[in-house]
Amino acid sequence: MTRTDAASILGGPPPSKRVMVLGATGTIGRATVAALAARGHEVVCLIRPRSGRDDEAAACAVPGAEVRAGDVTIAGSLARDGFRGERFDALVSCLASRTGVPRDAWAIDHRAHVAALSAAKAAGVDHMVLLSAICVQRPLLEFQRAKLAFEAALIASGLRYSIVRATAFFKSLSGQVGRVKQGRPFLVFGDGRLTACKPISDRDLAAYLADCLVDESRWNRILPIGGPGEAITPRAQGEALFALLKRPPKFRQVPVALLDGIVGVTSLLGRVSPAVADKAELARIGRYYATQSMLVLDPATGRYDAALTPATGTDTLFDFYARLLDGTATVDRGEHAVF
Repeated sequence: MTRTDAASILGGPPPSKRVMVLGATGTIGRATVAALAARGHEVVCLIRPRSGRDDEAAACAVPGAEVRAGDVTIAGSLARDGFRGERFDALVSCLASRTGVPRDAWAIDHRAHVAALSAAKAAGVDHMVLLSAICVQRPLLEFQRAKLAFEAALIASGLRYSIVRATAFFKSLSGQVGRVKQGRPFLVFGDGRLTACKPISDRDLAAYLADCLVDESRWNRILPIGGPGEAITPRAQGEALFALLKRPPKFRQVPVALLDGIVGVTSLLGRVSPAVADKAELARIGRYYATQSMLVLDPATGRYDAALTPATGTDTLFDFYARLLDGTATVDRGEHAVF
C-alpha cells in the first residue's frame, strides 16, 4: 500500500512528497515550484550554474525550493549534483529546448530527459510529470519529434507518468501588446482566423502539473489541457487589445505565402550553411504556429476541435492583457515570442 493509498483510506490529506524539478527557472517552472511548495511538498531544483551568480541569488530565483547547481546536458550531473544519492518520490520536468532547432531539441527534449529518467529511477522515483506540448499531435518539426521520442520512452519505462500537453501560454501571445499600445496595427496571418487556442496561464498550468502527483485520474495518461473559456483566434486577440485601449481595431494581414517564401529560401541556403539551416528551422516553426491551432486534433476528422480540448483554471488571456496595459503585470517572453 502506498502512502497516498493509506491517506485516502484514512481520509486525511495526501502526504507530502520529495520532488525534483527540472526547468525551474522558467516562468512556468517557477510557478510550478510555488504550487508544489504550497501543497506541502519538499522541492529540490537542479539549475544550470550561471557566471557571477551566487547560491543565494539562485535560490531567490526559485523561492520555495532547495536549489542545486548542475547541468542536465552533462552525463551524470543530475545524479551527482541533483539527486546526490538521496531518495525522491517524483520528478517534475518543465524543461524544454530554448530554440527548437534540431541540435537543441534532441539534446534537451530527448537526451537530457532520457538521462533524467534513468537518474530518477535510481533515486527511487516512481512518478514523473512531464510538461510536453499539444503541438506534438501533428509532428512536422524536429522539436516535436524529439518530444514524442521521450514521451514514448517515459511510457515504456515502467514509471507512473503524467504527460501534460499544454496549449498556448499567455507569454507567447503577448508579443504585440506593446506595438498596439504604441498605435501600430495588430499583425495577423491571413485573415486572423486560421488558428485558435485555449491559452493557459503559468499559475493555472502549474496547479494542474502539481495536482498530477495526487490525482489518480491523471496517472498513466496523456493529458491535453488549456485554459478557461472559448477558443480564441489571433483576430479575437487583437480585437480585445483594441477594446481595452478604447481604440478602433487596426490589423495588418500577412500572407502565409510570405512565410512559405522565407522557408523555401532559407532551406535552400541552409544546405551549405548550418547557421542558415537553423534560421530555416525557426522559419518552419513560425509557419507552423501561424497555420496550426493549439487545440486537440480529432483523429476521426483530422481537424482541431475546441470542444474536445479540456480546460482548467480561472485566469483569462484578456484579463492578463488588461494587467499588462495598466502595468500591474509584466511578461518574460524569452524564446516564446511569435512577433
